[in-house]
Amino acid sequence: MACVICTSALTWAAAAPDLAWAPLEALNAELPSGVRVYAGVDPKLPLRAWYVSVAEGEDSHRVEVLVSDDPTDRRETVTSFAADTGACVVINGGYFTMERTPAHHAGLLVIDGVIEAPATRSAMRDDVRYATARAALGLTSAGFDIAWATSRGGNLLAWAAPPAHRQGTPAQLDPATSTPWVVEDALGGGPALVSNGEVHVATDEEVFFGTAIPYTHPRTAAGITADGTLLLLLVDGRQRLSRGVRLEELAAIMVDLGAEEALNLDGGGSSSLVVHGQLLNNPAGRRKEREVMTALGVFCD
Repeated sequence: MACVICTSALTWAAAAPDLAWAPLEALNAELPSGVRVYAGVDPKLPLRAWYVSVAEGEDSHRVEVLVSDDPTDRRETVTSFAADTGACVVINGGYFTMERTPAHHAGLLVIDGVIEAPATRSAMRDDVRYATARAALGLTSAGFDIAWATSRGGNLLAWAAPPAHRQGTPAQLDPATSTPWVVEDALGGGPALVSNGEVHVATDEEVFFGTAIPYTHPRTAAGITADGTLLLLLVDGRQRLSRGVRLEELAAIMVDLGAEEALNLDGGGSSSLVVHGQLLNNPAGRRKEREVMTALGVFCD
């Protein structure tokens, strides 16, 4: 696994919520040994969370980016993704436009080497334009990777650090400093949460300031450990038993789980995790899943 999130930019200090993790043995008994599911509770905040660890390079399972094939609105629930594809684990994926029918992916989406949706090239804030390279999760034949990436001319480019944007002060994004990013599937999200094993929330660099994304919400995130294990994390929110987390808290949880790099995915009412057809969380406290456009599926062969 090549680590392309390597930066000397400012890191953020954040204490991880005190989640007591326990394996879900009944579900794990039905999964290959390289795929494990855990539940965590912090009664003081309060907080409820789950994560799935997916070992790299084992023949018993594989991970794919899934896209809804609903012909009407190109959206479906995570439970529907699981039922339609037979994936043993499914978690919601990237951002999408809820106000458009059919839905459009908001950010990079690559399926089987084909760019289905381009990366977000720039963002406007207060009449100022910022060129963007946002965090994305890539799936390769060798394993998993997280990069600050964009798409140009049908190619994918990755940077060792995002543009050094600050609110009101855009920076340059020089293609000459990038490297080709070769992936089979990719799912854009952002901001990055962890770099080199430390909390580094790239809200300013990826131009997520001026949005509601940095605040307390239900969350979905993906991370990669030093040995290449993929971590899929979901934190419930907007309910009495689980308030949700800020991005810095989400990043601290990922570091606590051993992530060397991690990124935020779509959250809020979209956050849903299904294992063997069972919905584990309570999406936004409604006990009803939101239909989403993309998901990450783990297939247990």
